[in-house]
Amino acid sequence: MPFTNMSPTIPPLLLLFFTVIFTLSISAKSWPLSEDNKLQEQDKDPFVGFNIGTDLTSLLTPSSLVKFLQTQKITHIRLYDADPELLKALSKTKIRVIISVPNNQLLAIGSSNTTAASWIGRNVVAYYPETLITAISVGDEVLTTVPSSAPLLLPAIQSLYNALVASNLHTQIKVSTPHAASIMLDTFPPSQAYFNQTWRSVMEPLLQFLSKTGSPLMMNLYPYYVYMQNKGVVPLDNCLFEPLTPAKEMVDPNTLLHYTNVLDAMVDAAYVSMKNLNVTDVVVLVTETGWPSQGDSKEPYATIDNADTYNSNLIKHVFDRTGTPLHPEMTPSVYIYELFNEDKRAPPVSEASWGLFYGNTTPVYLLHVSGSGSFLANDTTNKTYCVAMDGVDVKTLQAALDWACGPGRANCSEIQPGESCYQPNNVKGHASFAFNSYYQKEGRASGSCDFKGVAMITTTDPSHGSCIFPGSKKVGNKTQTVVNSTEVAAGETSSRSLSRGFCVSIIILVTYVLLPFW
Repeated sequence: MPFTNMSPTIPPLLLLFFTVIFTLSISAKSWPLSEDNKLQEQDKDPFVGFNIGTDLTSLLTPSSLVKFLQTQKITHIRLYDADPELLKALSKTKIRVIISVPNNQLLAIGSSNTTAASWIGRNVVAYYPETLITAISVGDEVLTTVPSSAPLLLPAIQSLYNALVASNLHTQIKVSTPHAASIMLDTFPPSQAYFNQTWRSVMEPLLQFLSKTGSPLMMNLYPYYVYMQNKGVVPLDNCLFEPLTPAKEMVDPNTLLHYTNVLDAMVDAAYVSMKNLNVTDVVVLVTETGWPSQGDSKEPYATIDNADTYNSNLIKHVFDRTGTPLHPEMTPSVYIYELFNEDKRAPPVSEASWGLFYGNTTPVYLLHVSGSGSFLANDTTNKTYCVAMDGVDVKTLQAALDWACGPGRANCSEIQPGESCYQPNNVKGHASFAFNSYYQKEGRASGSCDFKGVAMITTTDPSHGSCIFPGSKKVGNKTQTVVNSTEVAAGETSSRSLSRGFCVSIIILVTYVLLPFW
């Protein structure tokens, strides 16, 4: 049939068809990213992670630790080794982990490419990508704690990097080394900071390596120690991220930049120190920062209140994404030191008191990070419970249960026979309900979850089945709708999935309608 004899109605229909297809293809750009792309996008955002030490009397099993991390919505951790069982337990969890080469392994790795390749094979290739290893920290504060190993530091880093290149993992996994703040001198004002010239022969090539490989400068920065060494000069509020009047803000006389907290000043000092060595494209990653909750007589500012204030404000500061005065466009990610109190560490007392939790996962103190999305279930302003501790003898537990339901006037009606919390019918189960009932009745007040040492505070909702503990957000077997960042994101995903399905349906429908005309 000659083209000129075709029905005049077909071109408009074809035009309609291709218009719809074009519109849908444009819309598809707003559809959700693939899982891999989502993970890459998340890595670009500032985050708060946690260091996990192992100097504890009672350390969680790897599987229990991973479950705890997931409960607390913790997505980034740093280990001081490369524990194989934990790396295996982290598989397919989306928890990102920095693994470490201990200082005592630097000699072997720094002097042998074969040893470095073997280390990468055992500790990285064997687990990645199922376990999301994001970086390797080589040694820890080597220049200031084991200066004799300084000549081995860069060779070790380069050997490990070369092994990653051989496994084609060098773009996914970064290699760096954490430094103490003391490698910088004259850190305030930040504009005058510079690296200790003693280490220039190490720092200069190291920074060039970091620049070339897109790796961060890892810094361990502690405003606590700045305050302890400069009492009377640096106000405590500046160290704790507390709101300041303009008169209390620290001003850099050379740049006229105002600093409202010490950590930002320390980070900017690192940027200036790098610039003095002609490096301006390396980001600072704060691999350690925190505040101890207990100290000896010489450490009066190591208190629960100060630790709570510092870490709570730190988390808010990172999630506010305000950057630093020198680099407002870049908010450094931080790893809080640390997740658990390491009770086996040697004195002073503060050394064993940096954790947010005890080894049994009971909070040392209750963070106040409301407004920071779903991160860290230890934000416990409204979600704490009191339960019976494990390992307590039945007689002692029964006595505490009797007191709670008697003189304590806890509501124990739900643990009576036939009621929703009667099962499991044992003293520990009933005591947990009674303890929590009393704790909630007392407004979760300090000291209301003790019962002579047989109870503990938990951030995990102990409700089960139809048994709903006082203070829980659950109703029956279903949880009340609580709008938070996680649930909103889930809703968006569902909506986008529906939109995708709708668009596909439209394509099929248009094709079906137009097909007879072709």
